[in-house]
Amino acid sequence: MSKQYAPLAADIVRLVGGKANITEAYHCQTRLRFALKDESAVALDELNATEGIVKTLSKGGVFQVVVGMHVKEVFNEVERELGDLSVNAKDDGGAAKVKRKNVGSAVIEFVSSVFQPLIPALSGAGMVKALLALLVVLNLVSRESQTYALVNLFADAVFYFLPVLLAFSAAQKLKISPILAAAVAAMMLHPNWVALVTKKDPVTFFDILPFPLVNYSGAVIPIILVVFAQYYVERGLTRVVPKSVNLVFVPMLTFLIMGTLALGVLGPIGSILSGYLGSFFTFLSTNAAWAPALLVGATLPVMVMFGLHNGIAPLGVVQLAQTGKESIFGPGALVSNIAMGAASLVVAFRTKDKKTRQIATAGGITGLMGITEPILYGIALPKRYPLIAAMIGGGAGGLYAGLTQTHRFATGSSGLPAVLLYIGDNTLVNMINIIIALVISAVVSAVLTFILSFKFEKPAVETASAADDDAAPSVRRPAAKETAAVAGGTATLVRTETIELAAPCAGTVVPLAEVSDPVFASGAMGPGVAVEPSESVIVSPVSGTVAVAMKTGHAFGIKTDDGIEVLVHVGIDTVTMKGEGFHGALERGTRVEAGQPLVTADLEAIRAAGHPATVLVVVTNGPKDAPVEQLEGGSVVAGAAIAVVGR
Repeated sequence: MSKQYAPLAADIVRLVGGKANITEAYHCQTRLRFALKDESAVALDELNATEGIVKTLSKGGVFQVVVGMHVKEVFNEVERELGDLSVNAKDDGGAAKVKRKNVGSAVIEFVSSVFQPLIPALSGAGMVKALLALLVVLNLVSRESQTYALVNLFADAVFYFLPVLLAFSAAQKLKISPILAAAVAAMMLHPNWVALVTKKDPVTFFDILPFPLVNYSGAVIPIILVVFAQYYVERGLTRVVPKSVNLVFVPMLTFLIMGTLALGVLGPIGSILSGYLGSFFTFLSTNAAWAPALLVGATLPVMVMFGLHNGIAPLGVVQLAQTGKESIFGPGALVSNIAMGAASLVVAFRTKDKKTRQIATAGGITGLMGITEPILYGIALPKRYPLIAAMIGGGAGGLYAGLTQTHRFATGSSGLPAVLLYIGDNTLVNMINIIIALVISAVVSAVLTFILSFKFEKPAVETASAADDDAAPSVRRPAAKETAAVAGGTATLVRTETIELAAPCAGTVVPLAEVSDPVFASGAMGPGVAVEPSESVIVSPVSGTVAVAMKTGHAFGIKTDDGIEVLVHVGIDTVTMKGEGFHGALERGTRVEAGQPLVTADLEAIRAAGHPATVLVVVTNGPKDAPVEQLEGGSVVAGAAIAVVGR
């Protein structure tokens, strides 16, 4: 529990000048980061002398407090101490400071984060609708029965009240009241409003403002516009209304203002935009039905690497809400995932490397179930030829799905169970077509992978001894070393445990003491080594489990089976990039082998943002003065043994 860090958090907030001096607080893998109004207000000596603080430093206008690998727990308590910092985060003119970022990236990030919490509900509802469709096709349930009506209600509730769910999720992202946002969305779905829309008599508010008659059930764009507007209304009211009556008058005024804007202005505008999207979907379905499934099927792995799929998948939800069918994302994603799974299983069959076979087998099975990240970063990207084969196979299956105008009738997973989502309109035609598309994808991908494997798969390298049979070819865990020590004139043997570190990427090895970050260079976080990268794929330097994974993708904590904790930090101060330039990061809890990719980093983006791209590898739970034996100097390839660290 993080409560044990509450006293430390309180001391840190007090010693950096108190809440009033802090405009922003966040954290990276090892340190708390504060944007301060007045850095001279920091009690620096007392802060550095506080137990639990490793080091402090100021860099680029950000004051950093290094606390170690338990930074998340400390930050949780710091957040409780600080509460809402929005009042503090202002410039001299009184306007809230806004960090500029690429518009496209910001939109994709926002849309993805809003829809992500809804995926379980949408998937569950989709599978219920698929089950109901199957029962109808098999004549086990009649459309006129009460059973049909009730089961359909179980599924349709999620889609009908989608505006309420979206409002809640978007409000959480924008850090305004989710309850108030959901309540405003509920106004747009209220039975009285639905009755007015159904009656079709003109509606005017106070006989002045006309309210266009729009049904908002299942709407997406209107509610997102409404929540964006509520962000400014609610924040403005919170600042203006006296705190003594804030609890009552802010919600009241929010409801009056947002209810009027939602039904009179923003909802209708969003409905018009949705209409344009609907026209776009109609155009695609009549003029280029083959295009979406082909493009997504062929390029989904690349989209995943750069996060672009997060901006396309919600279009499918919008199409489904408007037309009751979806062909923008679902068919292409499904055939692509099956192609990746088939390619991975062929690699498992063809490879001579034991650990690669394990990764490829497990990844192939999960890929067929719709989860392809382990394959993508553990097999496809490092070997390349399975990626090429899978993209061609996914494109072939996608082309068939597109030409046959295959669509699904609900959202859900993108693995084999998803074929049930293609049952609808009292026919099995779409399900049959998607199964044919999957067979095409799997066969093309598997055959191409098999053929290419003869060129790219190398024979296994024989190890020097049987003891090394289970070790990766380029990375192994050395046995404990025996060194001589003299005590009272008698020589004794002292066993020193060591760990071998692999290069986290291709590049040039540099001593940790030479990196530009003083915390790492001083050894305060522990002994280790660094690499100036020349390639973008960052791999694990040891075998173990990802115990900590920053959401930004720039840092990982890996715990070996022997309990050794190794930090992999990509770039210096890259936490400030908020995830931009980092793609496909593994999640916490993932089992990794030495040399397995952790994340893909855009080195040019890191350097363009003004940060060194140095990749650091540090043993964090050993003696700070443990010896480091550098095995390699100069240029190295990813996965090559570069250092041995004593513990």
